[in-house]
Amino acid sequence: MQAKKRYFILLSAGSCLALLFYFGGLQFRASRSHSRREEHSGRNGLHHTGPDHFWPRFPDALRPFFPWDQLENEDSSVHISPRQKRDANSSIYKGKKCRMESCFDFTLCKKNGFKVYVYPQQKGEKIAESYQNILAAIEGSRFYTSDPSQACLFVLSLDTLDRDQLSPQYVHNLRSKVQSLHLWNNGRNHLIFNLYSGTWPDYTEDVGFDIGQAMLAKASISTENFRPNFDVSIPLFSKDHPRTGGERGFLRFNTIPPLRKYMLVFKGKRYLTGIGSDTRNALYHVHNGEDVVLLTTCKHGKDWQKHKDSRCDRDNMEYEKYDYREMLHNATFCLVPRGRRLGSFRFLEALQAACVPVMLSNGWELPFSEVINWNQAAVIGDERLLLQIPSTIRSIHQDKILALRQQTQFLWEAYFSSVEKIVLTTLEIIQDRIFKHISRNSLIWNKHPGGLFVLPQYSSYLGDFPYYYANLGLKPPSKFTAVIHAVTPLVSQSQPVLKLLVAAAKSQYCAQIIVLWNCDKPLPAKHRWPATAVPVIVIEGESKVMSSRFLPYDNIITDAVLSLDEDTVLSTTEVDFAFTVWQSFPERIVGYPARSHFWDNSKERWGYTSKWTNDYSMVLTGAAIYHKYYHYLYSHYLPASLKNMVDQLANCEDILMNFLVSAVTKLPPIKVTQKKQYKETMMGQTSRASRWADPDHFAQRQSCMNTFASWFGYMPLIHSQMRLDPVLFKDQVSILRKKYRDIERL
Repeated sequence: MQAKKRYFILLSAGSCLALLFYFGGLQFRASRSHSRREEHSGRNGLHHTGPDHFWPRFPDALRPFFPWDQLENEDSSVHISPRQKRDANSSIYKGKKCRMESCFDFTLCKKNGFKVYVYPQQKGEKIAESYQNILAAIEGSRFYTSDPSQACLFVLSLDTLDRDQLSPQYVHNLRSKVQSLHLWNNGRNHLIFNLYSGTWPDYTEDVGFDIGQAMLAKASISTENFRPNFDVSIPLFSKDHPRTGGERGFLRFNTIPPLRKYMLVFKGKRYLTGIGSDTRNALYHVHNGEDVVLLTTCKHGKDWQKHKDSRCDRDNMEYEKYDYREMLHNATFCLVPRGRRLGSFRFLEALQAACVPVMLSNGWELPFSEVINWNQAAVIGDERLLLQIPSTIRSIHQDKILALRQQTQFLWEAYFSSVEKIVLTTLEIIQDRIFKHISRNSLIWNKHPGGLFVLPQYSSYLGDFPYYYANLGLKPPSKFTAVIHAVTPLVSQSQPVLKLLVAAAKSQYCAQIIVLWNCDKPLPAKHRWPATAVPVIVIEGESKVMSSRFLPYDNIITDAVLSLDEDTVLSTTEVDFAFTVWQSFPERIVGYPARSHFWDNSKERWGYTSKWTNDYSMVLTGAAIYHKYYHYLYSHYLPASLKNMVDQLANCEDILMNFLVSAVTKLPPIKVTQKKQYKETMMGQTSRASRWADPDHFAQRQSCMNTFASWFGYMPLIHSQMRLDPVLFKDQVSILRKKYRDIERL
């Protein structure tokens, strides 16, 4: 019985297999015959659509290649990605493969260096205030040239900042206007500034005209479209952003612990639909109303009530309860989510307020990312991980928070506080690309005083600058060069200039003495100068102007410079003490004659005073020590207009040097103690050439103060109440115990 069952099962299985093979073979042959008929009909231009389509037809695994610029001419049924469609239709991508090596002519920069030409403004063309500020910053910089034949880089006078077609600032027919420029050359060696591109609803990064091979200095640019080492990502700034100077950061004191009332804050618009809406719509999940305050409102635009959702009214009420400035100044972290575009005004606002930015804008190429290490000043978040943001920032140690806040202040003041700094940073980055052999490294860009004040043309070695001794483990220089500025003829061996020369030469730290002869009379014979243990070099001043005392002479072999007026009276002990103090503060001016500035409310201008008061903001270079790099910076960073003013007045060069050094260091100079009779000897000179005898001298210095402050865009001078004295100075101990005993003697 069991055997019969087994045979029956085997027979049934065999029959089933036979039927399957039979019907499957028919189907296979039918499919093959169908494909042959279709192939035949296709050859004859016929298409068979009968009911004998037993199996669906699948497309080929590999499609034929179509160049992107031909996609729009092909059959619309060919599938292309949204990105390819954008690339095909948007002129910004046509030079997507551009790099400095392929789309920039370096030969234009070899002859005259890095010079920038701005096209003359065309009649009838309107330029927004923000773009006028950009052009003014370029024209006021040391890079500007009015001669296009000397230019290395070209900037349009046509306003390209706002390329949103719905904006009133939008410039029409820009494509034809740009193409008609005789120097355009398909955009080669051109730089285009742009803040806004694209429009509702997708806000693409198309600027609306073919940029060719031009570089973009663009806000809200994505990493996808950013061309590394060619484009420059700049911050989005408002029309009220100051042209020069700008306010300082709001971190006045390093509070420990560095925590504020709020841990994380945000206050801004919420978009109900469209691009940029997802992240801001989800912020209410993180808001706790205590230390995490994330406020949004949909009360913006004309038709907001038509589109409002169930949360709008509640969000709007919560939104009105908080003052944005109060939140900003009392928060440790500030959320910077993307808006319609990747960039946001919140970014610069957070930097200035010393509120550590928490970035939530996936794909945004952060401003000046080529040179700035944003991990030292911001928290880079991910929009997809919004709910993890609070726990992430709470885990950051207080030491790290303080370091982040301090770095926000440095970056704000160095690169972002004004339109001028944003523009100059952009130009310096491009210059570093062109002259790579002397380009700045990451340490220079990310450490005080920053890339704008450290000129690599001076030296490629960081140890030649006064700011990096500690980073390199170096000791400050052990010798100085005394530079004596002589303007009166040498008629007597008892003149103060000769006594000063001997006193300086006796210093154990003196390496050499340079006499800068700015007198109209011929140079004295060599035997007229006293014999000294150190070399004495007499140089005839260039053009006999005041600014020549700050030229970077090759004869100065030391990093430290002791600057002296010819009528200065100093002892060797005073020189020694001042130099030892300078070795502890090599980036500052250290010296004796102090002056101060003040704001005159009645005249609404800055005032200058030489009165002996309890504070000071300047140490005059008639008796001061500083680093010789400031000679180079004075000669190459400051504009010719300020130096010409100094030369015409034969005055104010010492004030200008103090402005420069304080602007670089953000610190006051240092005054050292002096002999009691110093005031009388310095100010009591009655020689015909003495500037102090000129009745207009003081009025000129008042005027200089305001002209200099206007160019810098703010008042860089900082008051100080500190004076450094030798240890045991005036102490009731034996004079023999004191190292600098001569300072106390009359």
